[in-house]
Amino acid sequence: MNALILIDLQNDFLPGGSLAVADGDQVIAVANRLAHAHTLVIATQDWHPPNHASFAANHPGRRAGELIDLGGLQQVLWPVHCVQNTGGALFAPGLDTRVIHHVFQKGTDPAIDSYSGFFDNGHQKATGLGEFLRGQEVKAITVAGLATDYCVKFTALDARQLGLDVTLVRSGCKAVNLQAGDEQAALAQLKAAGVTVVD
Repeated sequence: MNALILIDLQNDFLPGGSLAVADGDQVIAVANRLAHAHTLVIATQDWHPPNHASFAANHPGRRAGELIDLGGLQQVLWPVHCVQNTGGALFAPGLDTRVIHHVFQKGTDPAIDSYSGFFDNGHQKATGLGEFLRGQEVKAITVAGLATDYCVKFTALDARQLGLDVTLVRSGCKAVNLQAGDEQAALAQLKAAGVTVVD
């Protein structure tokens, strides 16, 4: 079975949100078309506590975009975003959530970030997504969402490590591009890992 994984299509990542991805709203229509073409649709949801260590606001004197060491891992400091039970953490209003079968929340541990829908950034704890897909006998996934160079990339890379065939729909993804060329670098890394990239 092929499952669709929609990654972090939440208000804070859309234009006007606290961590807006440029043109992020343009992927919603693509996500809806993909969702209606798949029998199993899964969504990931960034779901941070207010004291999350990835928030620049929780590090006095630090600014969003800076790099710190967090538990031995390099961590980008982000604006406060997708805080549990806030409007910014809700799915985009244009997303047809009726066809989503299961939601996996990530980033819930204040001490470590979770870009991937499968594991935290240190691969210490699993979200349950991998086990769920195995239980459904899923062998291949299609991914779309936000953002190409962070949560989409790491979800796809982890899926490959778990032995899944992965297809990324480029028109259904947008990148943060903290540095010029981040999107292209991410796509190159994904292709090198065996991810199929389609438009």
